[in-house]
Amino acid sequence: MEKMPYRQELERAATMAAPATTTVITSDWRSGLPVLATAAFSLRELRISDAASLLAMLTTEEVARFISPPPTTVEGFEKFIAFTHRERLAGNYICFGVVPAGLEHAVGIFQLRSLETGFGSSEWGFALGSPFWGTGLFTEGARLVLDFAVDVVGVQRLEARASVANGRGNGAGRKIGAVQEGILRRSFLRNARYHDQVLWSVLAEDWRLQRIAQQPPVVH
Repeated sequence: MEKMPYRQELERAATMAAPATTTVITSDWRSGLPVLATAAFSLRELRISDAASLLAMLTTEEVARFISPPPTTVEGFEKFIAFTHRERLAGNYICFGVVPAGLEHAVGIFQLRSLETGFGSSEWGFALGSPFWGTGLFTEGARLVLDFAVDVVGVQRLEARASVANGRGNGAGRKIGAVQEGILRRSFLRNARYHDQVLWSVLAEDWRLQRIAQQPPVVH
């Protein structure tokens, strides 16, 4: 998801920051996101206190060059975080913060955006601070998010777009078994230039079959 659904230029100046969210044990994701955790990291609702960390991690050139321009200030990220809470409550958008074990604040995000009423079809994407590239965090985090999307939200089709030049983003699609459906010509404007994008998809039934294939055999 290279086109971020949040546009800070449309944000009202008087936006009130949403409060920090505690751990939620429920499948009613509109009222609050659950914590998805492994031994290495957790995925949780973004908190206002994550703003400074996200600013440091997601505004570097290597991270930001293939996504819509992120906020450029702590206040801008605070408004983005408040936006994620409002849109989740409205049932339009889900955003998990990525928190490695031993750290307190998010160093990246996984996003799901509804493309139709009811979230049957969704666009997903991620952004992760470069110090955590190549650690396996993306692959495991993506699997947790896809499990959540399919099993809890009820998504039937997930789409992702990555610039043709974004080798890491396209490699991420391949790692999770996404199918390349085609090239979207001149579909992404960045730095006053239009870029071609690769369209990737994951279908719910394919994801379920992939999970079954990855399960270890039962020994009797």
